[in-house]
Amino acid sequence: MNCAEPTDFRFSFRGFRQRGGDTDKHSHGWGLAIYEGKGGGLRTFLDTLPASESPIAELVVARYPIKTYNCMAHIRYATQGSVSLENVHPFQREMWGIQWSFCHNGDVPKFASDRSAPLLGKTPKCRQQGGGCHLPVGDTDSEAVFCAILNALNAEFHSLPTLPLLHRTIRKLCQEIISGHDDETIFNFLLGCGPYTLFAFSWPGKRPGSQVWNGLYYIVREAPFSTASL
Repeated sequence: MNCAEPTDFRFSFRGFRQRGGDTDKHSHGWGLAIYEGKGGGLRTFLDTLPASESPIAELVVARYPIKTYNCMAHIRYATQGSVSLENVHPFQREMWGIQWSFCHNGDVPKFASDRSAPLLGKTPKCRQQGGGCHLPVGDTDSEAVFCAILNALNAEFHSLPTLPLLHRTIRKLCQEIISGHDDETIFNFLLGCGPYTLFAFSWPGKRPGSQVWNGLYYIVREAPFSTASL
């Protein structure tokens, strides 16, 4: 959720969390990343329980009345990596004094076999040995891709570039991630860059034998607002 004015996210999250094990099968954990205030602080809630059953999710809905410009939530259906806290999205890292967050839906074959490679963009090879770079903690392709994107951006720029330039660079990196595995890759993600900016990218598809189409959808809400229901 990305907003022009501080907005209470709980109404949307109340319905979204039911898809985590109740109205859908995404029962392998959930997470929420909320940018609080104008200083760029990022508060995260993560749990390996289904979102529909999690006491932490219930706490957020019932007892956490905060408004935000920028937040993201994720419910997990594990296709790569174990069901464990380190594999729950959203992931977060600091770069250029900015808190970045990331959640992903899909499969990224280029990162399926080796979580530390390949290197993207201008990332120097010394980064592969962990010299001042972002490395995944868990064993998902999602976190590996997130780290690779940040490493490539850090190799390209010394500080935050203009948003149009950052957008073009991220899009170029996405094409590099997909290249060579166009048919097998499903790459839908949200990338938070501080308290105001949210990038979205979608390379949709469906897994072999599945009838589920994995893509990104969005809703634009603007005044005058009508009554909404879950």
